[in-house]
Amino acid sequence: MAQQLKGKTEVFFMMYTFEPLCHCAFAPIKIGTVFALTKRKYHMKKTFFFLLLTLSVIYLNAQTNKLDKPRTSEQNNTASQNVTTTGKLTNSSRLFASKDDLTSVIVIIPADSVVTVLDSDSTYLHVVYDDNEGYIFNRHVILKRIQVQNQQPFQAQPSDRQTEPMADQQQTRYSYLENKYGTNMASRLITGKIWKGMNSDMVKDSWGMAEKINRIISGNVVKEEWIFKNTWLYFENNTLLEWGPVKK
Repeated sequence: MAQQLKGKTEVFFMMYTFEPLCHCAFAPIKIGTVFALTKRKYHMKKTFFFLLLTLSVIYLNAQTNKLDKPRTSEQNNTASQNVTTTGKLTNSSRLFASKDDLTSVIVIIPADSVVTVLDSDSTYLHVVYDDNEGYIFNRHVILKRIQVQNQQPFQAQPSDRQTEPMADQQQTRYSYLENKYGTNMASRLITGKIWKGMNSDMVKDSWGMAEKINRIISGNVVKEEWIFKNTWLYFENNTLLEWGPVKK
């Protein structure tokens, strides 16, 4: 009985293990190892394809983000262009032509005036006030951002005034002055009259722009001398005080 069991055990062992014909240093070769290697190769291929698919998805997402960035930038630029910053002065402030030269005063802006802000830094605001562009101290201003609707690009139209008779042009100018100053004031300005107490805008509407402007700043007083062809005008703080003939 013992010999039969021993023979069966040897046969069972030989079914799964093959001894080399010659005794050498090589280990026995097991049938189960072949299947393990095949399974391992299958898992390696599966892992490789998964990594390849992941890299492809990452690459496609990166390309999509690159395409979306210019669109986002354009939208942000459009949004920034639709916002305008204005400021209201809490105190009167000097408008400087250059922030590096405090003697380059253009005009004194009254308190409660509204300016359009173009740029800013830690000390100054770059603003536009009454067609004058310059710099003011930011401590005198309360800023406000307003939304501006998109506007179609302006296209210059042929001027109809070139074909209008002189009387129609005169009537158009009178209507402008009347709407701005009233009937009595418009009647005086349309004839080119000037008088003491006028402000600079009135003089511009009556005589036009001066050929030369001399300006002196003394404290909070701005003195200006406007030189026309035959006449000089003297202003203090934007008010006409005197005039006289130009000496040649």
